[in-house]
Amino acid sequence: MPKSPTTKRKNSSKSVSKKRQPKSGRGRSSNRSRKPSSGRSWLTRFAIIGLLLSLVFAVYVALLDQQVRSKFSGKRWAVPARVYGRPMELYPGAEISTAQLASELTRLGYRKVSYPKHPASWSMNKNRFLVYTRPFRFWDSEEPSLLAEIVFNNGVIAALKHKDSDLPLMRLEAPEIGSIYPAHNEDRVLVSREELPDTLVAALFAVEDRAFYSHYGVDPRAILRAGWSNIQARGVVQGGSTLTQQLVKNFYLTRERSLWRKFNEAIMAVLLEIHFSKDQILEGYANEIYLGQDGQRAIHGFGLASHFYFNQPLQELDLPKLALLVGLVKGPSYYDPRRHPERALARRNLVIDLLQEQQLISDSQAKEAKSAKLAVNERKGIGQGRYPAFIDLVRRQLHRDYREEDLTSEGLRIFTTLDPWMQDQASMAVTGRLSQLEKSHKFQQDSLQAAAVLVGPQNGEVLALVGDRNPAYAGFNRALDAVRPIGSLIKPVVYLAALMQPQRYTLISRLEDRSITLKEPNGKKWTPGNYDNQEHGEVLLHKALAHSYNLATVRLGLDIGLDEIVDLLRQLGISRPIDQVPALLLGAVSLSPLEVAQLYQTFAANGYYSPLRAIREVLSSSDEPLQRYPLTVRQSVEPGPLYLLNRNLQEVVRQGTGQRLASFVAPEMNIAGKTGTTNNLRDSWFAGFSGDKVAVVWVGRDDNQSAGLTGSSGALLVWGDMMKRLGVMPLGLMKPESVVTEWIEPASGLKADENCSQARQYPFIQGSAPTVEASCVGSSNGALQRLFRSFFE
Repeated sequence: MPKSPTTKRKNSSKSVSKKRQPKSGRGRSSNRSRKPSSGRSWLTRFAIIGLLLSLVFAVYVALLDQQVRSKFSGKRWAVPARVYGRPMELYPGAEISTAQLASELTRLGYRKVSYPKHPASWSMNKNRFLVYTRPFRFWDSEEPSLLAEIVFNNGVIAALKHKDSDLPLMRLEAPEIGSIYPAHNEDRVLVSREELPDTLVAALFAVEDRAFYSHYGVDPRAILRAGWSNIQARGVVQGGSTLTQQLVKNFYLTRERSLWRKFNEAIMAVLLEIHFSKDQILEGYANEIYLGQDGQRAIHGFGLASHFYFNQPLQELDLPKLALLVGLVKGPSYYDPRRHPERALARRNLVIDLLQEQQLISDSQAKEAKSAKLAVNERKGIGQGRYPAFIDLVRRQLHRDYREEDLTSEGLRIFTTLDPWMQDQASMAVTGRLSQLEKSHKFQQDSLQAAAVLVGPQNGEVLALVGDRNPAYAGFNRALDAVRPIGSLIKPVVYLAALMQPQRYTLISRLEDRSITLKEPNGKKWTPGNYDNQEHGEVLLHKALAHSYNLATVRLGLDIGLDEIVDLLRQLGISRPIDQVPALLLGAVSLSPLEVAQLYQTFAANGYYSPLRAIREVLSSSDEPLQRYPLTVRQSVEPGPLYLLNRNLQEVVRQGTGQRLASFVAPEMNIAGKTGTTNNLRDSWFAGFSGDKVAVVWVGRDDNQSAGLTGSSGALLVWGDMMKRLGVMPLGLMKPESVVTEWIEPASGLKADENCSQARQYPFIQGSAPTVEASCVGSSNGALQRLFRSFFE
């Protein structure tokens, strides 16, 4: 029986209901729960990622923060050692010329004015100077600033006064002659915030960061303003970096141009502002900013730039000079006032205009400042450029007591023995004379080289050192490293060894100047000869040295013994190993000019050996004494034999191979010295001393080829030029008690008296003079002959 439709619908409904309800019910419930769950999942993921990124950013910022704090809180810079020359000492009776004093004041950066009213200024009226000195901290005292009157008379200081009271002594500040900077070649003079002139700070803010005291490291308004200006100009014409950002870029980061670097720069600038005061940041910026290049040396900070461009401390600069320094911040190379003065002048005047626009200076001040010249010092910085050979010597002597990192990072103050005026005169003498020699001998230009050493005779202080014909050359230092055969400069040692045996040898002992042939250890024969290729027969000992006879010297040295000669060289201060071969008697021993100066300094000091020194005192960066280099003296040779030798060396200059010196130095100065020439004229030497100076000069060629010059035709001329420029004190030899003077008849070598016509006075060590009298003793006729001869002489 068929079912009713109603029944079917019910069944169908039930069927559908039974089939769909479980599925449909679970499905709807599941769909409703899935949609909200999926949204929360993505949010969770975003939250986790955001949290992780925040943690990474926080860690990264923390690392940057640690870097910012640790580097800026600690020792920020490796501060080079500053090297000073000897200060000029002024006192009544000092032999200092007006030109020399004026030169020293100029070197120190003093300003010449009509009347000095401030430190570092001076005036001159004929022979009267008024000098207002700077205060200066020496190694032994703090010298205050004072106004002194200095009166000269004939090249001598006649009077020295302060406030109408006599001054026994005054010192100008020690001139800075160089620095020993780190391997990365950065140099700086640190200045504190208090030492920054207000005008400099105002100009810096006006040009680089007007909102310095109101921003927190980054200035959004400055960035927007710079961006708009750059868009309008269709190029980069303005930057939006604050001083803090500039400091971060220079102090922490590289010069890479990228968004990542700018990102780091901004974060680190904010961190720097959080941890440090504005004044600390400004001080750091003032000492870090790059402002120029001096050869390989980078000029950092306003303190050093002030000396580099103006040879003055920062505190002494006026408005136009300070404006120029601020102008250089934008581009020290592009606006270099020495290479591009027009650009530098325009940039300086722009800085002045900005100061005027912001009413930081008056219209009249701006007008006056813009009319001023650049006034940049023609000479560049001092680094190692001005006196590199001497700085080299200082550095080597310092290495005995200090590590390299101490010299380049601790800010030491090193006071040396260099006299800058003497150094300049010596350098000019070397450069000028070598050019003359090349021209007169038709040598190739720049083929000759030279070295010179100037030393104080009693204290062994190195006053000047020339290592190259170009005084600014910082390469091979010939004064220290050109170890060359010294030729006849060795002969005084041979003759001194003889005179130290007074019972065997005196100045009038007779020597054989005849040919000799010697067999060397290698079996070869050595046959020396005289320079003139002549034999002179029997000659007096003092004549043999005065005329530099080789044959007589060899025979004398062999008689004394080579071991005695080498031992004497050791006593006189030579520590280099020496081969005991006969050829050493004629100079086959190689020494540097500095070592030769040590040898002759001992001669000049009457046998008292003082190690040559270039350093007087070393102070810490806080002016605490660290190391002293006192004068040390030991007697190496008795004064008696040295007195005889020095008398003989005076004869070398008066009548022997050094006679040409008379055209440079007056004979009454009684200079003592010795020429030296080596085989094939490769080396030309002259060593000599006056009452106040010992000097050694070498002239030759770096390729060891013949220089074509003897000692008297080369080095002696340089030596003479040097002393003519410097001036010398007469050499007055003091006769020791062990020496007596006797009349001697040279022809017979017998004792005479003043009545003997040919008699001369000779010094002798007591007990070594002849006792047998000559036949002329007591003759009145001899006295008349002597008077007649002296009249015509």
